[in-house]
Amino acid sequence: MDQYLWVLKKGQLDLIRALDPERLAQLDEDGLLALHKRIRRARNKYQTNYRRKAAGEVSKARGRGTASKSSDKARARAYVFEEALSIVSAELARVAHGTAEDLKLERLERSRKGKSAGPATSGSDITASQASGRARIHRKTTGGVKRDASSRSQGAKRQAKRDKR
Repeated sequence: MDQYLWVLKKGQLDLIRALDPERLAQLDEDGLLALHKRIRRARNKYQTNYRRKAAGEVSKARGRGTASKSSDKARARAYVFEEALSIVSAELARVAHGTAEDLKLERLERSRKGKSAGPATSGSDITASQASGRARIHRKTTGGVKRDASSRSQGAKRQAKRDKR
């Protein structure tokens, strides 16, 4: 990647300088996500520019191989940002894994203490069936609440028609 840095402009170099290991170590998960997004957008931009330019040159050069040589700078920019994206992705994965492990340990510790890691239940959240200690009644459906309601409604209409007679 270092051999292609000459292609980048000042703003692009600033983005690449953010990949310094000391700077990456200072970023938390949210900061890494923001950096990842910025680099991904830059990578997509320069990759698109490279492909468009090379595609436009194909008819003039009468071949894809010779057309790709004329857009070396654009290809180098796309390559630099592709490499930068892989570096940030690896660091983000490492930090996210560490965060997940910390959360896992926290939940295990809570469960050992007897505290629930799930949502707390207050008195207003408890339904009547839970308060009385009875299990909820499971009603079989044919696959759709609306369809079942429609079917019951049609049955009620038929019964009302019979009752009129």
